[in-house]
Amino acid sequence: MRAVVTDYSFPDLSVETAILQGAGFTLDAWKEKKSAAELPALVADADAVITQFAPLNADVIGSMNKARVIVRYGIGVDNVDLAAAAARGIPVCNVPDYCIDEVADHTLAFLLAVTRQVVPNTQHIAAGHWGLATPLQALRTLKHLTVGLVGFGRIGQEVCARLRPFKCRILVHDPVISPEQVKAAGAEPCSLAELLAQADAISLHCPSTAGTRGMLNETSLQLTKPGVIVVNLARGDLIDPQALTAALQSGHVSAAALDVFNPEPIPADHPIRLMPQVVLASHIASASVPAVKKLRETAASLALAALRGEPLPNVVNGVR
Repeated sequence: MRAVVTDYSFPDLSVETAILQGAGFTLDAWKEKKSAAELPALVADADAVITQFAPLNADVIGSMNKARVIVRYGIGVDNVDLAAAAARGIPVCNVPDYCIDEVADHTLAFLLAVTRQVVPNTQHIAAGHWGLATPLQALRTLKHLTVGLVGFGRIGQEVCARLRPFKCRILVHDPVISPEQVKAAGAEPCSLAELLAQADAISLHCPSTAGTRGMLNETSLQLTKPGVIVVNLARGDLIDPQALTAALQSGHVSAAALDVFNPEPIPADHPIRLMPQVVLASHIASASVPAVKKLRETAASLALAALRGEPLPNVVNGVR
């Protein structure tokens, strides 16, 4: 039986090879992400498919003649057509405990970087200057701010736990989490409209779905407080990039910190690349040696379980 890795960003597949080939199964892999047109030939006869960023749309999934599972390297599964996989009877699994602490830490790093003007002051000194690089009012203290978290899954909850010692007010919007759970975490449950109107900083921690894509757009950004900070370490398509750029240029959004963008990579000529009030990273908030090792071990173990006909945990499309 044969497992296929459609694409990967790791130096090698030694972890996956040890688990899958070590158990007597064949492993084929392609490092670079393939187009949807190229993928059917690669996955048609695969018994298990592991994917990172490759677009597994309905046509690609329809070409899978033997697949027992599709495993996504990561938490989000927005590159996999879940409905198409369910229609074919193929379970889709993710790695739900991947990079929780890493992304939560990175969120706090982003919030502190923009509220305390870390990057402009570093650049100011590097250019040979001394003293404040920005107006005094640009330096803000978390204790005096209201931070709104959109999404309160594992990462959102860890961000909340890290924020509490800073003594800021924390608002949470998540339609699938009970108000009691939010209150127990030391935060205030609220509607999205209330969060937009009251938050000094908005941090996104929700998946990319039909209901969340473009949630921060021209209309919703107009509902936010003047000078709001926008932080996104979830998915780039949660934010309309043109609307965010315009709001940054006008000053309505005072700062942004983005680990993700739409599209990725950010186009070389995009104005957001050069905005001094924007902190950027190239979708790397999840990275750490322990997290990536655990991610790869879990993904390969899920594929192995499917090849052996064992029960699968972490199924996200309801197929058992």
